[in-house]
Amino acid sequence: MTGAQGNFASREERLAWKLLLPSLAALCVLAFYPLGQVFYTSMTDRVFAGSGETSFVGFDNYAKLLMVTVRELPRKVDDQGTPRLDPASGEPLYERALRILPRKPVRFKELFQLSLFGKRWVVGARDPVFIRSVINTLVFTICSVLLETVLGLGVALVVNSKFRGRGAMRAVMLVPWAVITVVSARIWEYMFLPTRQGFFNMLLSSLGIGDGQISFLTMESMQLPALVAVDVWKTTPFMALLLLAGLQLIPQDLYKAAEVDGAGPLRRFFSITLPLLKPALAVALIFRTLDALRVFDIFQVMLGSRGYSMASYNYELLILNREMGAASAVGVVIFLLIAVFAAMYMRLMGAEER
Repeated sequence: MTGAQGNFASREERLAWKLLLPSLAALCVLAFYPLGQVFYTSMTDRVFAGSGETSFVGFDNYAKLLMVTVRELPRKVDDQGTPRLDPASGEPLYERALRILPRKPVRFKELFQLSLFGKRWVVGARDPVFIRSVINTLVFTICSVLLETVLGLGVALVVNSKFRGRGAMRAVMLVPWAVITVVSARIWEYMFLPTRQGFFNMLLSSLGIGDGQISFLTMESMQLPALVAVDVWKTTPFMALLLLAGLQLIPQDLYKAAEVDGAGPLRRFFSITLPLLKPALAVALIFRTLDALRVFDIFQVMLGSRGYSMASYNYELLILNREMGAASAVGVVIFLLIAVFAAMYMRLMGAEER
């Protein structure tokens, strides 16, 4: 009997693979082949819409994008070797980064400076704009996904409860997500105007905060918070919708049994809701992180050349600079980051076992 069952299982497995072959073939043609082409192009000096000869350059494009160096900035001294101080602040004066960073055979440009362990350091990069775009993208992704998950879970818990008008509330909450991203970015761009015509400047000035001329989209310290606010407003309903679907799958009998046992709302949330919601939460996080890591439209519409995400810098390299090889390398970096985040979520949330 065991042998018959084994033969039947083997036949079922072979049948499953035969049924999957058309899908696998289509996947190879539509996904793996273009991905392989991008990997290959990233190792060439190909010019977009160019007729010149393409050469294989190996990992030079990746080295140009990712190579970073850290150097200590020495203090300025006079002829006697005494450290020179700033007359205004009394702080030590340091040498210029231009004299410290490597110049030959590869030129590095200053990315930023930091003080650590009582010393001043300069971080240089071959392509500081790309490194800054990576930092912008990661900060944007972490902040926006975290806020959207927390707020989306709160909204999902509210609309999952029974109250009058629940259906209308579920429809209304999707309105921000239904607005086209470019349209919402333009609306928020108008709200962020650096005059009292802008909604936020008018609101803050009426509360006695600021002078009504805060430039949210040109001040470096305000750019990312403004973009995160736009994305949270638009995408929180999407997270709420995905988490609401997960909440609907949790049996209500578990809550009734826990309530009979005397478990309060918090205990029921952490003992029942959160553990059973982990698979849906993992899916929501993967989808949202994938979108956030390749964000393009918000950065392009609201910042333009004042600040880049990895995707908008990819557009800059491909369309404006016509550097197809370097742009393909940026695409590969985005793909690898997405793969790392997806694997991390699946591992931490235990979605595979569940």
